[in-house]
Amino acid sequence: MTLRGDDAEVDVLIVGGGPVGLTARVLLERWGVRSLLVEKHRELSPFPRSRLVNTRSMEIYRQLGLAAPIADKAFAPEFGRIRFRDTLRGGDFATAAMVGLNAPIAESPVLGVVTSQDRLEPTLLAAATAPTRFGVELVDLSEEADHVVASLVDHGRGTETTVRARHVLAADGANSTVRQHLGIDTAGPGPIARSTTVVFDADLTDWSAGQPAGVYFTAHGGFLPLYPEGGWAWIAPTPENAEHADWADLVTHALGPGTDVRAKVLRVEHWTVNAFVAERFRHGRILLAGDAAHTIPPAGGLGMNVGLADAHNLCWKLAGVLQGWAGPDLLATYEPERRPVAERTLQQAVANAQLMYQAQDRRKEQLEAGDASPDGVELPWSERYFAQLGLVLGVAYDSAAVQTETHTAPDAGTGTGTDYVPTPRPGHRMPHLWLTPGRSTLDAVGEWFTLLTPDPTPWERQASAPWPVRVEPLPAAHADLCELTPQGALLVRPDGHIAARWTDGPPDDAALSHALTSVTGRQS
Repeated sequence: MTLRGDDAEVDVLIVGGGPVGLTARVLLERWGVRSLLVEKHRELSPFPRSRLVNTRSMEIYRQLGLAAPIADKAFAPEFGRIRFRDTLRGGDFATAAMVGLNAPIAESPVLGVVTSQDRLEPTLLAAATAPTRFGVELVDLSEEADHVVASLVDHGRGTETTVRARHVLAADGANSTVRQHLGIDTAGPGPIARSTTVVFDADLTDWSAGQPAGVYFTAHGGFLPLYPEGGWAWIAPTPENAEHADWADLVTHALGPGTDVRAKVLRVEHWTVNAFVAERFRHGRILLAGDAAHTIPPAGGLGMNVGLADAHNLCWKLAGVLQGWAGPDLLATYEPERRPVAERTLQQAVANAQLMYQAQDRRKEQLEAGDASPDGVELPWSERYFAQLGLVLGVAYDSAAVQTETHTAPDAGTGTGTDYVPTPRPGHRMPHLWLTPGRSTLDAVGEWFTLLTPDPTPWERQASAPWPVRVEPLPAAHADLCELTPQGALLVRPDGHIAARWTDGPPDDAALSHALTSVTGRQS
């Protein structure tokens, strides 16, 4: 690889070209931060992999102007559902809606979507112009006083190049080269299963029409519609002697007895179901994100989305440090904010898997008792279980990047997976409220701090330099919901989480600058 001179030194080297790395590249470019992304594979992944972009992730993409193009390539909302069947052609013995995907919710201005990762990634790649280098692998890195030196190898050309970066964002997957190089251990069950994804073509319309779903779980594996225009994937435990398997025959057998459909196999991928969280998310100027920091089993579609939130949390902090309006200690808030979320998400994913296995076990018991009716299977979850809104929208941060109110105790963790109660307390995601028709409080968030207040006048006199700050009028009708008097205000971070709140207005002329100094760790 021949790097241009302006690539040999960058602000941020992004390692890994999956959804997390690509999203970080877009976010950093919006902040004006120079980045270089390297990916050891020669192209974007051709496999569907992650299938669900949840509500919070779509809020992030709405902020970046990408929600509409992502939704345009995704399935219709009625596919936001899972179905349990004995075989794909049989009737449901259990089903659950994915709240936040299958119908609008009052808590967000957007819907999550069911879409395949190989449809998402090209949209993300096209959304920024920062240089990317596919087929280039990071093989070594060393940290010096004010930068990191990375050695990159282009395996196609057999050349090695050195890049100097102020920081490294490692989003290079569960088997992260960066994490292993740094000697960072992981905690958790680790590898828990081996699975195989078979991408195939077949006309299964008669078996799924009228009862759409993002995934159909059967006794012989899961079947997933891949794209609105067609295509399927079958996911099942990797069989013994997989290298000699007749995958078309296995898929046909999994479809059920009497099947006259022959699958045309296009691609096969073997993969490991991992479950762990890295013991550290940061080593000096090197930061882990996505699967490099935490690998979540696929049940519930949580893993990729947690990684996207990592990038959203981290990129504004990197921009602040690099541009001088934040102190270097701001980066120290990344791990205490994101690692508890990863741990809670891992617990939730394991719980999701257990509940799905329980549903299948109960159906097996029913069949063994001679009852073939698909009705009457007692579901092991509540109707709103798969909402997971408490985990998706209810994340609460407790760190130096949040100004804790003296009269309240800090929130702990993320609450429960199911329940979400909007709150204007510092640390929480700003509640979605309509500022004007079609424009949410979340739409006021961007590459700046947002101060929301019913009365901007006393706040506009507050000095905010050198921080990027915008004052946004909050409709008086929302003041009570935000627990504000007419002159009160909420200070919202660039990632949409509330940094500070003044219920009764500014206590002095330096209230805003004091809060920003505290939140960003910038020394005057």
